[in-house]
Parts: sequence; structure tokens; C-alpha cells
Amino acid sequence: MTRQFRVVVSPPSPSGGRRVRVDGEILGLAYGVPDVVEFLRRAGLDIDPDEVAHSPLIEWREVGPDQWGPQQT
Repeated sequence: MTRQFRVVVSPPSPSGGRRVRVDGEILGLAYGVPDVVEFLRRAGLDIDPDEVAHSPLIEWREVGPDQWGPQQT
């Protein structure tokens, strides 16, 4: 049986970067897709970097994987 992960990538913080959580545990602050891939690898989930943006395992909050800096108002 394969373990299901719940991955949440928070909106960009005011100083830049996005918090990544797996099953409620904060793994770190990502500044791009490669960071998300590495955090997930360390958590035991190998995912192709090309699939991160569209993976049903990952919930992107407020904006997608193309925004990492502070929000513009």
C-alpha cells in the first residue's frame, strides 16, 4: 500500500518564499520548484520536477508554482 501525502504550499510570504508542509509538518521555506522537489524527496516522496505544478498531491494556496516573491498590491 502506498502512503498518501498531503502537501500544502502556502502563498508567498511578504519577504519572499513559500512555506511547504507535508501532513501538517513544516518542511521549510521554498524559493522555487526545485526546493519543493527536494523537500518532498526528503519526506519520502519522489516527484518529477515537471509534474510538481500539476500534481494532485500538491495544494497551491492563492497562487500557483510560478510565483515565489512577495505579493504585489
